[in-house]
Amino acid sequence: MVQLVGSLRKDLADSLSTCSVLVVGAGGIGCELLKNLVLTGFKNIEVIDLDTIDVSNLNRQFLFQKKHVGKSKAQVAKESALQFCPSANITAYHDSIMNPDYNVEFFRKFMLVMNALDNRAARNHVNRMCLAADIPLIESGTAGYLGQVTVIKKGMTECYECQPKPTQKTFPGCTIRNTPSEPIHCIVWAKYLFNQLFGEEDADQEVSPDTADPEAAWNPEDTAARATASEKDGDIRRVSTKEWARSTGYDSVKLFNKLFKDDIMYLLTMDKLWKKRKAPTPLDWHQLENSACPQEEAPASGLKDQQVLGVWGYCQLFQHSVETLRSQLQEKGEGAELVWDKDDPPAMDFVTAAANLRMHIFSMNMKSRFDVKSMAGNIIPAIATTNAVIAGLIVLEGLKILSGELESCRTIFLNKCPNLRKKLLVPCILDPPSANCYVCASKPEVTVKLNVHKTTVLCLQDRILKERFGMVAPDVQIEDGKGTILISSEEGETEANNSKFLSDFGIRNGSRLQVDDFLQDYTLLVNVLHTEELERDVEFEVVGEAPDKAPPPQTKQEDVNSITNGNKDSAQPSTSSKAPAEDDDIMIVDSDEEEGAASSSAAASSGTKRKHSNADSGETSTKRPRTDESAAAAAAAAAANDDDDDIIALD
Repeated sequence: MVQLVGSLRKDLADSLSTCSVLVVGAGGIGCELLKNLVLTGFKNIEVIDLDTIDVSNLNRQFLFQKKHVGKSKAQVAKESALQFCPSANITAYHDSIMNPDYNVEFFRKFMLVMNALDNRAARNHVNRMCLAADIPLIESGTAGYLGQVTVIKKGMTECYECQPKPTQKTFPGCTIRNTPSEPIHCIVWAKYLFNQLFGEEDADQEVSPDTADPEAAWNPEDTAARATASEKDGDIRRVSTKEWARSTGYDSVKLFNKLFKDDIMYLLTMDKLWKKRKAPTPLDWHQLENSACPQEEAPASGLKDQQVLGVWGYCQLFQHSVETLRSQLQEKGEGAELVWDKDDPPAMDFVTAAANLRMHIFSMNMKSRFDVKSMAGNIIPAIATTNAVIAGLIVLEGLKILSGELESCRTIFLNKCPNLRKKLLVPCILDPPSANCYVCASKPEVTVKLNVHKTTVLCLQDRILKERFGMVAPDVQIEDGKGTILISSEEGETEANNSKFLSDFGIRNGSRLQVDDFLQDYTLLVNVLHTEELERDVEFEVVGEAPDKAPPPQTKQEDVNSITNGNKDSAQPSTSSKAPAEDDDIMIVDSDEEEGAASSSAAASSGTKRKHSNADSGETSTKRPRTDESAAAAAAAAAANDDDDDIIALD
């Protein structure tokens, strides 16, 4: 007779009390997960999170209270979780998981790692560390009502990076600077403006009118005189935006008239831009001030962040935020810079005001501070219930792993609405590793198309290796027979190379670069494909973003559509022909789970399918015993009925 400790077998309960697990992230999912772990019986837990508690976290991260605002999430989560189980041994780290201190040896001391992260860079890093340490990883993500949990095990399943991820949406510079047509264009412009005025200037984030816009065929010499300015200091000048702002002492009225009057009048001289578009309408501070109606700007009812102010209200918000940010710069001293943070009120006020004023100029409906923050911070509103469901599924998958039942683990999708089979939770068989993965393949290799005469070593390091391929501290050696070191992770060794072009080191079409990241225990071979035909503003392309060839098909059953999963990520459903007969009966956690499980078990042993509702008619039917042909036909029918319903996109 099986001995039970609570609801668990005694051997599993003993395993929970002795094993050590790592939780990465103590936010929405992390709080629920930590609480679940201690209540399930896990005793040795380490949790790491770099973030501190903000008041906006309190509506869904229930281990935190108002008195904790400003404190370490990891530390407070630990203290709160210990109230559920004082005997647990929890270690909290207020730090980034990408810190070199958390190396492969650190990961090897755990039996299981559970991700509760909200950004791709950290996910990529933990994925590689777990592969290097050969430790099972449970990956998860939520987006509103949608959620996903999957298990990653080296050599057995796809890793987090096996499937190509959609890149973050970007917009052409001329659209941002000259012809915005959506609120997000104005919000991106306002974020760029913050950096140009108060932060680190970036040439790729220019906010002034783009005279090189290919759509604007005009003669600036003939039309510049038409762009009159209200004040000399507000005139259009080809100087650094920050330099000009400093010369005015960050005068908010002069800034306003330059950005929202003079620059707009300059845009109006580009006649061709407005032949098929509604032309923008410049704003003048003094005219608005004289015509402002006090009743119009009276506080509206409802939550402050969800109110949409009038034009003069955003003018005042712009003025106040500029003055506050100017004071912050002065306090930091000469040469100081500010960093935009969606949780910093003055910074958020500035972006909200500037974005809304630009929306008004280009005839768009203005947005509330809440809406602007959601778009500016790439935030999808978090739902506490979704986090709770996903955290519970993480623990269930963890119990399977610790029971030695890795083959029974699943990728599970939580959908917003039931599919045609009336299911919210959709499990899929874990896929094997992709032969084309540039992370977990036996010999990771990738081809990058770029212009060797225009691509600098710094661009290779920052934009390609760190940003695109998720490395932390890459070392690059040219395979030229001499072992030339192009980039060293040791500070100061190769910094002189940064401004040089790849061609200066003999790199040409067909050159190969060996890249090593010793922290991640990761090696990548980069094949260089030289081209001079990249699109405008495109620095490089990764050849074959989607795998050029899939693993060889085993049966016709593999012809199914892909689905999107994860938080801002993608994966594909299993198409394995080795799935047991009951695996395409979608499971759901509900009141008749026990009966359904028994039916499935019986069906598996007899080789027949149990009765279930037809997705279209709602009638019940009994399937015949499977042959190879009938299995393929059943899979095709299921795909036809359900491929739309089982698709979720967390981007």
